[in-house]
Amino acid sequence: MTDTKTVTTTGTPLAKVLGAAKAKALATHLDLHTAGYLIYHFPRRYDQRGEHTDLGKLQVGEQVTLLAQVKSTTVRPMRQRRGTMLEITVGDGSGATLTCTFFNQAWRERELRTGRWGLFAGKVTDFRGKRQLNGPAYQLLRADATQDEAAEEIEEFAGALIPVYPAAVALPTWTIARYVREVLETFQPPHDPLPGTVRASRNLIGIGRALREIHRPSSDRDLQLARYRLKWDEAFAVQLTLVQRKARAAAAPGRSRPRTETGLLAAFDAALPYELTGGQARVGEEIAADLAGAHPMHRLLQGEVGSGKTLVAVRAMLQVVDAGGQAALLAPTEVLATQHHRSIGAQLGALGRAGELDGDPRGTQLTLVTGSLGAAARRAALAKVADGSAGIVVGTHALLYEGVDFHDLGLVVVDEQHRFGVEQRDALRAKAAQPPHVLVMTATPIPRTVAMTVYGDLETSTLSELPRGRSPIASHVVPPERPAFLERAWQRVREEVKAGHQAYVVCPRIGSTEAEEGEEPPADNEPARRPPLAVMEVAPILEEGPLHGLRLGILHGKLPTEEKDAVMRRFAAGQLDVLIATTVIEVGVDVPNATVMIIMDADRFGVSQLHQLRGRVGRGSAPGICLLVTEAAEGTPARERLDAVASTTDGFRLAELDLEQRREGDVLGASQSGKHSHLRLLSLLRDSKLITDARTEALELVAEDPTLAKHPALLASVAALVDEERAEYLEKG
Repeated sequence: MTDTKTVTTTGTPLAKVLGAAKAKALATHLDLHTAGYLIYHFPRRYDQRGEHTDLGKLQVGEQVTLLAQVKSTTVRPMRQRRGTMLEITVGDGSGATLTCTFFNQAWRERELRTGRWGLFAGKVTDFRGKRQLNGPAYQLLRADATQDEAAEEIEEFAGALIPVYPAAVALPTWTIARYVREVLETFQPPHDPLPGTVRASRNLIGIGRALREIHRPSSDRDLQLARYRLKWDEAFAVQLTLVQRKARAAAAPGRSRPRTETGLLAAFDAALPYELTGGQARVGEEIAADLAGAHPMHRLLQGEVGSGKTLVAVRAMLQVVDAGGQAALLAPTEVLATQHHRSIGAQLGALGRAGELDGDPRGTQLTLVTGSLGAAARRAALAKVADGSAGIVVGTHALLYEGVDFHDLGLVVVDEQHRFGVEQRDALRAKAAQPPHVLVMTATPIPRTVAMTVYGDLETSTLSELPRGRSPIASHVVPPERPAFLERAWQRVREEVKAGHQAYVVCPRIGSTEAEEGEEPPADNEPARRPPLAVMEVAPILEEGPLHGLRLGILHGKLPTEEKDAVMRRFAAGQLDVLIATTVIEVGVDVPNATVMIIMDADRFGVSQLHQLRGRVGRGSAPGICLLVTEAAEGTPARERLDAVASTTDGFRLAELDLEQRREGDVLGASQSGKHSHLRLLSLLRDSKLITDARTEALELVAEDPTLAKHPALLASVAALVDEERAEYLEKG
C-alpha cells in the first residue's frame, strides 16, 4: 500500500507512489520513471460526454480511442470455423456507427448491453465496406452502478472531459489516467519557475494549477489556460536556450575575413557568364559583412532547389581565401561531395588550379577528401590541406578524421545540414585555431516558426528566386486506379530519350528487405503496406520490358565509390539514357539534360524529399516533368500528400504542409536526442504568436540576466525541458 501522506515531487520514483508493478509497466512500455515524467505525459486529446467523436471520419488503419454508446448486440455462429462471433454496434449520437467484433467471447454480451456508454480502443479495419474494431479494449462507464460506485465514476470523469493519453497496448489510456490520478493525490508542484512579471504580463496561470488542470480539467476554459501555460513553458525554454547561445556566439572572438577589391573573388565575379540574381547579390552582401566582422558568422542559408546556394557559398569561400584563410565544404555523401568538387572546379576554372600548367597564378587549389581515396592520393590531398595551398577543401565525414589538419580554417560550409550530427559538425569546427565562420545550407525551405524555434541562434538568409534560364517542372500523380497511366509514363520516358534527353527512375530502397536511404515511415493512420520497390528489382523489369533497348544505369549508396563516380560521369556525359537510383541523387546532382523523373512508390517519401528529388530535372533549357507513381487510394492521407506536391512547386508552401503532417517532436530534434523530452504541446504551426511572444520575453530577460543567475528555478526548468544534448542540437541547427 502507498502511504497517501507522503508528499510526491517531480523527482519521486514512481515505484514509491504507485508500487513496483505499476512503475515497472510504465517504465517498460512508456519509458516513464518518475512522478514528473508521468505528470508531463500529457493527454493527446479529450473526449467529452455529450460531444461525441465523429465516427464518420475515422480512417482505416487508425489507432483510436472512442467514447461511444452501445446501440445493438448480436451473437451468431461463424461460417468458416466453429465458434461464435459477438457483434456490437456503437454510435456517437450523430447517426454514424461502428462495429466491434469479438470471437468466441459471447459472455461479453452480458456487460455490453444496449445503452451503455464506454471507451473503446483499437485499430480501425474494413470488412466488406464497413468500418470496425476487432476485439477492442474497452472500459464501460458505470451508469448503472451502486450509489458509491456512481460517486466514484463522477469523480473519475469529473467535468465530463475524459483525457486520452498516448498509450501502449499493455497500458490503455484509462489505466494511465488512473495512475495519474493516484500521483496527483499527493503531488506537490514545484516552485513556479516563471518570473512573476512574465506571468502577469502574459496572463499565465501558476504551474501547479496548470499541471492539475491538464489532466483533470474543471472546464474547457480551465483546460485552455493550462495548455497555454504549459506551451509557454516549452516555447520559453527553447527561446531562452537559443537567445543565450546566440548572445555567447556574438561575443566570441573570431578572425575578420574582409573582402578585397582585387583577388580571387573579384576575378571570379568578372568571369561569371551571367549576372547574379537579386537574391544572390543581397545574400552575398549579408555574408560578406558577417565574414568581415570580429565575431564568427553563424548563418543559415536556405533556398529553393536550384536557387544557386552553391554559387553563394563559393563566393563566400573565395572571400575567406583572399583574406589568407581556408574554407571547407562538408557534404553528407561521396556522390554529393564529388559532384560539388566537379561543379566548383568548373565554376572556378583556372582560378582553382593554381600551380598547374594551365592554372591562374592568382588562384588557389581545390582539393577533394573522401574516405575512398587511395593512400597516395590521400597523402597528397592532406599535404595541400595542411600547408594551406588548398584554399578550398571539399569532403565528406573523412574531413573529420584525425590526421586531417588545416593550415588556417576560416570558414566551414555545411551542405544539407540535417544529415550531420552535432559531434560531426563540432569535430570540423574544432580543427580551426580560432572559432571559424559557419555557413549552414539547406535546400528544404523552412517555415518561419521552425526557423525561429530550431535555428533561432542563427541569422537566416533566404534565396527564393530561381536563376534565369531554369525551366518549369510539371508534376503528376500516376494512380493505381488508372493502370494505363503507368504505361504512358514509360512511353513518356522513351519520347524524352528519343528527343535527346535523359531520365531518372527513383525507388525507395536498394534491394534488401528493409527500407533504405531515407524512406519515409508510414503515418500512424495509414495501413500496413507491402515492402517498397527496390532498384535491384525494378531495373531488370524495366530493362526487359518498357525501357528495353535504352541505356540504363544503376546508382545507390552501397556501390563502391569508384563505381558510383563512374556511373555519374557516364550519365552526366550523356552515355546513359536512364538512371535507376535511390535517394542518393536527392541533392547536388546536376545534369541539365535530364528532363523526366519517375518516382516509384512516391507515397513512401516525405513531402520535402519529393520536392528535392524533382529538383533534379528541369535544370536546363528544356521543361521538366516529374511523375509520382503510387498505389495510395484516392482520399487517403498519402494520396492527399502527393496531390499537394503535384499541385505546386512552391517549396515554402510544401514545407508548411510537411510540418502539418510531421510529428512536432521530429521538427524539434527529438529524433536526434535519445533522451526523454518534456516538449509535448507546442505546435510550430498553430502557436506562432506564442513562440514570437516567448522570444520577445527571452530577449529581454537574457539582456538583463545573461546567465539567468537571478532566476535559478527558471534555469533548472530550462534544463529539464531542453536537455543539454537537445540544446546542442538546437545550437548547431
